[in-house]
Parts: sequence; C-alpha cells; structure tokens
Amino acid sequence: MKSLYAAAYACLMQTDLEDKLACARQLYADWQAGNCLRENTLDCPVLTISMPGRPAKPELVHPKQVKQRKLTTPEGRRALLHAVAHIEFNAINLALDAVYRFRDLPEAYYGDWLQVAAEEAYHFSLLRERLRELDCTYGELPAHNGLWEQACKTDHDVLIRMALVPRVLEARGLDVTPGMMQRLREVGDEPTIAILEIILRDEIGHVRIGSHWFRYCCAQRGLEPEATFRQLIREVLQGPLRGPFYTEARLQAGFSANELAQLEAMEKTWAEDAAYRVK
Repeated sequence: MKSLYAAAYACLMQTDLEDKLACARQLYADWQAGNCLRENTLDCPVLTISMPGRPAKPELVHPKQVKQRKLTTPEGRRALLHAVAHIEFNAINLALDAVYRFRDLPEAYYGDWLQVAAEEAYHFSLLRERLRELDCTYGELPAHNGLWEQACKTDHDVLIRMALVPRVLEARGLDVTPGMMQRLREVGDEPTIAILEIILRDEIGHVRIGSHWFRYCCAQRGLEPEATFRQLIREVLQGPLRGPFYTEARLQAGFSANELAQLEAMEKTWAEDAAYRVK
C-alpha cells in the first residue's frame, strides 16, 4: 500500500522529466486501484516548497524577458509551444501540490487532482513531441516561474488556492487558446491545433474541478462563492480578471452567467478608474 501524501511529495520533488511524467500517471492509476493510503499528517508533514522538482533547464527569467514572436515564423511557433509546454509542466506540480498540501478533504478531491496531474503529464508529453518535430527541445528557451509563484502565495489556504489557480490562472488559458488556434490555422499548423484542442477540452474539466472544490470550501465556511471570489480578486490579486472571456468554456467550467457579467463589470470599472488616475 502506497502512502498518498508521501508519494505525491516524491513525485512533486522529482527533477527527472521522464520519472515525473511516469510517476504522475502511476500515482493516479494506484489511486484508482485503491493502492494509496491517506496516512496521518504527522507521518508526512506539510512543508513549504519554494521550488518543486524541475530539470536544470529551462532558465527561469522575469516574464518580461520571455520574448514574444510572431506565429508566422517557425521560431514563433516553437516559442509558443515551449511556453505552453512550460505551463503544462508547472500544472503537473500544481496538481500534485494540491494533493500533498491540503489534508482532510473528501476522497473525491484527491482523485480529482491526481487525474489532473496525469492529464497535465499527457499534455506535456504531446507538446514535447511536437517541439521535437519542430527541431526544439523543452528547456531550450527561457521561461518564467509565475505559476509556481502563485502556488506559493496560496499555499496557506485551500479555498484561496482553488479560487486563484484553477479559476484565474488556468481559466485564462481557456480564454486565450481559441485565438492561438486561429492564428495557427492561418499558417496551416494543423498538428499543433490538434494538440491544443485536446488541452482545451481537458482544461475545461480542470477548471470545473477547481470551481467545484472552491464552492465546497465556501459551503464549509458559510460563504457565498461568487461574492467571495470577487473579494479575493480585489484583495489578493488587487486587480480584475483580464478579458475578453471565452464565455462558453467558462460556463462549462463552472462559472455562472451572472458571475461572468459581474467580472466583466469589475474589469470595466477598474479600467475606467485606471484611466482617471492617469489624467
């Protein structure tokens, strides 16, 4: 019988890419087979993790140092794929950390996030293979560490983690992916589009999982979820969500139509206030 929290921690801290991918897939299979035991937290204490296991490359730089290139060039398509692969790699660690860090949640919570980790590993594998077809390897280009920095900022509270990682950072991926696919369609890159279609389909489910457990945590604490979400955006993010939103995908992922209208109003008000402050 495998210790769930210890196994999730070991996979989270694994630096070898192949071992991490295999471990994420195996851990979900073990959970489904009933071969994981949720042990007493004293046997596997929750530690602060400033940096999870990762290979020496890519070099991590400030987001502004990650160059944006046009998708009409091979270099631009390689840069896009590398950036998305890096997001998916970080998403493996984020899902594993959600399992390892937050204890005393229902069994379904752990199954959900182990499934996410396994699917993110699959996405990363698809992207890495496509990069190889374009004569590029993961780690060859610089990347930034913004996703894990948000993990560190939300590691003290599962409610805040569920709100601000799946429902903000991952949901932003839902918004921007259709535009990326359209630009790739214009240059005839159908193999990459096929991969992004898989990722978009699965990420809707991942955001939906975050929405479900965010609402669960709100119910446990007697909080109204939509008002609480907006409050966290104001107080923790200290700014609105960026639009435009991919409404259909966000509705499938657990946002309500009223909630999206409220978020759009927040963005508009924030933009108007910012313009006023500039004057």
